[in-house]
Amino acid sequence: MKLILTADVPNLGGPGDIVEVKDGYGRNLLLPRKLAIVATRGAEKQVESIRRAQKAREIRDLGHAKEVAGQLAGLAVTVKAKSAGDSGRLFGSVTAADVVAAIRTAGGPALDRRVVEAGQIKTVGTHSVAVRLHPDVTSNLDIEVVAN
Repeated sequence: MKLILTADVPNLGGPGDIVEVKDGYGRNLLLPRKLAIVATRGAEKQVESIRRAQKAREIRDLGHAKEVAGQLAGLAVTVKAKSAGDSGRLFGSVTAADVVAAIRTAGGPALDRRVVEAGQIKTVGTHSVAVRLHPDVTSNLDIEVVAN
């Protein structure tokens, strides 16, 4: 299956790359997660616009990634969850988009939600979240989850 990547996929390529993958990998993982689109003649013409849009959102280079990691290290991030039970268990979970919004509210840089590896946070308290800024730079950020 021939696909055009729309986001950075580890061990496969970056946005705008045209790759050949097995049918199941493309159909079951890349396409549903919107990490790729099927490579047609019309889509191949859009490759340059995909690359331009991704460049506007991404970390420019290793030095910029280290600078953003320094900004993240000094932040005190608090995520306000909708509600929690008596035992501190949340009704729902905190997503990567919630973490990115909280980072922005705390005065941090604007990040893409796909660089935040939050997992499923389902309890109130302090949690560690990995932020993958560059293939060589990963920043760990402690967030405080509180119930409203």
